[in-house]
Parts: sequence; C-alpha cells; structure tokens
Amino acid sequence: MTVTIGRRELLVALGGAAAWLIAARAQQPAMPVIGFLHPATSESFAPLVAAFREGLHQTGYVEGQNVTIEYRWAEGQYDRLPALAAELVRRQVAAIATPGSTPATLAAKAATSTIPIIFAVGSDPVEFGLVASLSRPGGNLTGMSMLAAEMAAKRLGLLGELLPNATVFAVLLNPASPTAESEMKSLSAAADLLGRKVLFINASSERDIGAAFSAASQRKVGAVLVLPDAFH
Repeated sequence: MTVTIGRRELLVALGGAAAWLIAARAQQPAMPVIGFLHPATSESFAPLVAAFREGLHQTGYVEGQNVTIEYRWAEGQYDRLPALAAELVRRQVAAIATPGSTPATLAAKAATSTIPIIFAVGSDPVEFGLVASLSRPGGNLTGMSMLAAEMAAKRLGLLGELLPNATVFAVLLNPASPTAESEMKSLSAAADLLGRKVLFINASSERDIGAAFSAASQRKVGAVLVLPDAFH
C-alpha cells in the first residue's frame, strides 16, 4: 500500500507490524528475536529506532523484557548488507525489519524466503521485485511504500520554482544504490519537462563528497538536490 505519514509514524507502524508477526509465529521461543537491518549508522538512525521501539511497546513488547532486537548496521556500505542479512537468518530471528531502505530489503529477501520481512521503502516495491503486486504481495514480504522516487521529481520542480533563472541543477547520487538507475530516469524526465538540465554527481564514500561538490561548483549549478540515501 502507499502512505504519506511521517518517518516517525511509519517506524511506529512497522514496530507494531513486527510485533504482530512474532506473536503470530507461536512456535518461537519465549523471548522472540527481531532482526533490524539498515544501511545507515546507529547514531544517524537513533531517533527512528526509538519510534520503532515505541511501536513494539504499543503492542505489548518491550526490548530486553519480552523481545530481543538484533541490530545490523552497514554504516553506509551497501555491499555489507548481504552478509549482515545472512547473520540474522543464522540467528533464526522471528522477523526482519528493513525500515526506510530498498537495498536492505533486497538483501533480506535474497537471504530468506521463509522469515517474515517488514519493509518501508521509497521505491516501487513491485518494480524492484519485493512483492508480486500491491494487492497480493505474496511471499514473505509486506510493508509500505513512501513513493520517494516520485517525490524526488517534485523536489526538482520546487527548486525550479525557487530558482527560476537557474538552468542546471546537480543531483547527488549514490551509484552503489540499487535505486540509482530508477532515480536517474525519473529526474531526467522531470528535468526535460521543466526545461532544465541535471548533472548527476556520484558519491558513495566520504572521499567522494569533496570532489562531488567541487564538480558542482565548477559547473555553476543553481542548487544541489540530495537524494534520500543512507550514506548521504
């Protein structure tokens, strides 16, 4: 389904969904374990982890009392996600939550076809093969889509309104993200409609950031659009 709620409310909803799933799997031990997989760092995601815990609490699960949460953070390195997902599968968690991350959801899906996976993504879950359809997802995945790809095009339009004389906008892109190609197509199409040009500048590590903004400065772009990405 698609929703327009805020990120905190979304994490609360996912926490409730995770609690419902572990309650439904009655064969799990007295202290069930939820896997939490994300490509960001624990520090940057701390406020939303608190919201996730709140969602669990609302359905009667308190971390450390009657549920354990195994956190796995890729720290901005997408290539670490498959191994982290495999660790959670070996841990035999009752469910895996992949909030706000298409790459984490794809890694979890590749790691298991039996453990329930609860996702919240900004991409189209059908396009990326997470579910068979929105009405009948099938498989072991369920969740929500925030349609962030469509929002990126809207943000580009907003930049055009704010800076009517700017002809070129830079887009900070993480080429390591599996959503990069889809985002490029969407933003290129939006730029054509606006009569503007977009300059995609890649950054997938700290050392890339300085070079990316230097390239944007040399091209005298009107503004830089930063796409939703765990590293960015």
